[in-house]
Amino acid sequence: MAYLKLYRDKLEHNYKFLINLFDKHKIEWGVVTKLFCGNEDYIREVINLGARGIYDSRVSNLKVIKKIDPDVQTVYIKPPPKKYLKEIVKYADVSFNTELSTIRLLSNEAVRQNRKHKIIIMIEMGDLREGVMREELIDFYGEIFKLPNIEVIGLGTNLNCLHGVMPSSDKLIQLVLYKQIIELKFDQKIPWVSGGTTVVLPLLLRGDLPESINHFRIGEALYFGEDLFTGVTIEGMEPSVLELFTQVIEIHEKPLVPSGEMAANPQGEMTEVDEDLYGKTAFRAILDIGYLDIQPDFLIPKSKDIEIVDASSDMLVVNVGQNERDLKVGDMVSFQLKYVGALGLMNSSYIDKIIE
Repeated sequence: MAYLKLYRDKLEHNYKFLINLFDKHKIEWGVVTKLFCGNEDYIREVINLGARGIYDSRVSNLKVIKKIDPDVQTVYIKPPPKKYLKEIVKYADVSFNTELSTIRLLSNEAVRQNRKHKIIIMIEMGDLREGVMREELIDFYGEIFKLPNIEVIGLGTNLNCLHGVMPSSDKLIQLVLYKQIIELKFDQKIPWVSGGTTVVLPLLLRGDLPESINHFRIGEALYFGEDLFTGVTIEGMEPSVLELFTQVIEIHEKPLVPSGEMAANPQGEMTEVDEDLYGKTAFRAILDIGYLDIQPDFLIPKSKDIEIVDASSDMLVVNVGQNERDLKVGDMVSFQLKYVGALGLMNSSYIDKIIE
């Protein structure tokens, strides 16, 4: 059976790298655990490293976090659905918000629960996912400051999450200016300018981050160590905290070109035949994982002799050339992962999750 492995030493290495980086720049930060899909063992590993702020996008995952350590500050990192406001106020110390009507309901629920609910207002800075439009920001904040049991602790933004709009010093300076304007206008102190995610890390590393950006939410860099500007591993970080292991369930030397009348496969795709491959063969292995678990494009083979062909619902087909490693049925083949691929695997009940 295929399984996903989390390397405890690599996770600790990347966590310490980030701790040192953020402490050096006097930046507060929290760990985004939505990748773990509520896996209690993996979340516990992060908390055991000392993380005091955990960020997630599912209420059920926040429940798991509070079960492990009630003192960890939990943050719900998308606009709250009205159906779950009671649970969000109970299990999330902080939530990201963009809708005044929702914040009013959060206020009412916080009063009922006799809790102070903290919020970060997300601002639209060009990527066109969540965020209050900038021209509406002053009036928006003016209404929020009137609400009981609501504490505004920051303003923030998300970039590169939908349309791929990259962060820049200019965009983040604008975010800082909005914070200053709101503080002066309403005589209110807003502690956090939460402009930082993994995609913003390269700006910090090369000294291009405005000093007033004082809060980050980090997931992808912790688990994959990737510079999202260049696509390479950040110097000093580990690229493969998570690794997939799959088992060979068949291996034979086969033609490189299919034979017979061709039609669309179950994914609706037509195979394009390379006529130069007629008459040629290679060893072809079938692995015990498929589209039910992950898109093949999100897999990165650890060995150079592995060439991903495609997958069906629960089998992955790879070419291994002349099989110089002498792979046999029962042998394991490992892959590094892209973020979205790891997310699918974590959400698959067919994949075992282990820790080393």
